[in-house]
Amino acid sequence: MATKKSSPKNSDTTSATIADASIQRGQGGETHQVAGGKTPVLTTRQGVPVSDDQNSLKLGLRGPTLMEDSHFREKIFHFDHERIPERVVHARGFGAHGFFEAYESLADITRADIFQRAGEKTPVFVRFSTVAGNKGSADLARDVRGFAVKFYTKEGNWDLVGNNIPVFFIQDAIKFPDLIHAAKQEPDRGFPQAQTAHDNFWDFISLMPESIHMALWIMSDRTIPRSFRFMEGFGVHSFRLINADGKSTYVKFHWKPKLGLQSVAWNEAVKLNGADPDFHRRDLWDAIQTGNYPEWELGLQLFDDAFADEFDFDILDATKIIPEELVPIRRVGRLVLDRTVDNFFNETEQVAFQTGNIVPGIDFTNDPLLQGRNFSYLDTQLKRLGSPNFNDLPINAPKCPFHTFQQDGHMTLNNPKGRANYEPNSWGAEGGPRETPKGFQTFPEEITGEKRRARAELFADHYSQARQFYISQTDIEQTHIKDAFVFELSKVERPDIRTRVLSHLVNVDEGLAAMVADGLGMDVPDAAEPAREIIADLEPSPALSILMNGPKDFSGRKIGVLVSDGTDAKLLAALQAAAAKHDVLIELVAPKVGGFETSDGERMPAKQKINGGPSVLYDAVAILVSEEGAALLQGEATARDFVADAFAHAKFIAYVDTAQPLLYKAGVEPDGGFLALSKPADAERFIKLCGKLRFWEREASVHAV
Repeated sequence: MATKKSSPKNSDTTSATIADASIQRGQGGETHQVAGGKTPVLTTRQGVPVSDDQNSLKLGLRGPTLMEDSHFREKIFHFDHERIPERVVHARGFGAHGFFEAYESLADITRADIFQRAGEKTPVFVRFSTVAGNKGSADLARDVRGFAVKFYTKEGNWDLVGNNIPVFFIQDAIKFPDLIHAAKQEPDRGFPQAQTAHDNFWDFISLMPESIHMALWIMSDRTIPRSFRFMEGFGVHSFRLINADGKSTYVKFHWKPKLGLQSVAWNEAVKLNGADPDFHRRDLWDAIQTGNYPEWELGLQLFDDAFADEFDFDILDATKIIPEELVPIRRVGRLVLDRTVDNFFNETEQVAFQTGNIVPGIDFTNDPLLQGRNFSYLDTQLKRLGSPNFNDLPINAPKCPFHTFQQDGHMTLNNPKGRANYEPNSWGAEGGPRETPKGFQTFPEEITGEKRRARAELFADHYSQARQFYISQTDIEQTHIKDAFVFELSKVERPDIRTRVLSHLVNVDEGLAAMVADGLGMDVPDAAEPAREIIADLEPSPALSILMNGPKDFSGRKIGVLVSDGTDAKLLAALQAAAAKHDVLIELVAPKVGGFETSDGERMPAKQKINGGPSVLYDAVAILVSEEGAALLQGEATARDFVADAFAHAKFIAYVDTAQPLLYKAGVEPDGGFLALSKPADAERFIKLCGKLRFWEREASVHAV
């Protein structure tokens, strides 16, 4: 098995040492001796020692509970108020601590302190999430993933609040409530949750042509990522970088995963939600706990007004991208997640991200969706966290010195000291903080125009980039997009909604529209009337494909090894050694979780019992069962499914000769995605073969109509 690493890769500093200014809860007080050593005495919130936490105060042994039981009252009162309102969107999230390390100084393009010194590390907190589902929904829903990063810089907190998709459904924030209402469960029935396969969502999309580009992205495999670790992140909007001379450069922010891109198949996602609804959470937790720290590189697309004026689309339009082939990405630093949270509620639930949190050297553009987000987020935090003092929570507080004249309010923690609580004042050094010419300054953009409820003309092209995205995909990915549209629209009950969606797809790609129509048993309708002429000759952008941007090897992935009593000890040891060499994890799946006995008589524990460790949990599988084990497992439905699902999901499969009866019972026949293990050297060959991630050539033969 892969061994646990004791320190971050390529790093001698952890996020814990960088963020040494974090606030700790009060400690100390009386302790007493117990079997495991000294432990603190249980007290009330007022610090009063508790003698009995097992029984409420009663009148007699069987009498009524007394109102004077202040300990019970305090305990139940706090329990009754443990929950805060969940986020309306991005409710299901998972976070981790880490650091950002700059590769070089960017002083020529921004005065932001975080980008001034090569090699400097800044503490961060990152929260990943799904958008539409409630807190209790499953991780593998087909959904956009939030990718929000809080940088605790020396000049204040900067929040880069983005997604794993670079575009969005809408151009103007005034439509955001409508979008989310349409995507959430339908109000009269309260379902479906964490799904867009219903009438309301597609009704909205079909009536909002600006959403069609995003619709292509969400029907792609981008919305069913294999792991947070294997997905990109995007700032979505165009921002500005401002240097010390006040010069502005436009920027789009990108996060590029060091481990490459990877998603799962739709059938696999459905089964993963049943097998482990916490799959993404567990994956990130396990990676950090075992020292396999996830890394991304921060990339910048930098451009000026001349490019913006020449671009076929408006850079303020959040439903558009700037292809990497037009503006290459400059990689300027790395993000490393190396520490899990100490308390999920304190950190992951109470963290408050706001697009309005920027620092000197970074500024907004007039993107109407971004402007609306800046306005909205403060309201969101007040509603959820219940006080204007939410920034005093340790997870939200800056790690640099901060001084304001803000005071009081619900649950205040940091009232300013001294006489003065206003500015300007006459109290000199005792009068509190003062403004500085080095502080944040808004870029002095010149703007003229009429007050109007309207959009710029270039915002009206809703199909050209949707077409570009589709033709940039491999044949396999295009098939997945088609299948996703067919599945989603098959759940839509009203034929006129399906027809409207198809009319938009005709403008994207006639072949795609025809295949989706055929899958639904419908005729292809006439194309929807475009508001602006479609640009049909945009070149494909290979950067938009997952399969063309996959990993260089199999590191960071996991192999499920099906074993039994009598498993060949030398082959198993060789596979474990080869996996450890390439930073690949091994999990043993056995008939009994208590373990199994190898061919040399060694007793080994298993990680999973076969009916709790399906092959969907793994990136590849190896079947090392003995002859007796194969005979035993032939009658076990979950063992047959282990093999059949791995085959159907185009995974690479290693096997020993004694496992062939199980393969036969599972209805699979070895193909080019199988590798027979007959000697220890074959283990290395298998790990290298798995670097391709999937044997996609198989998919067409098992693809369901």
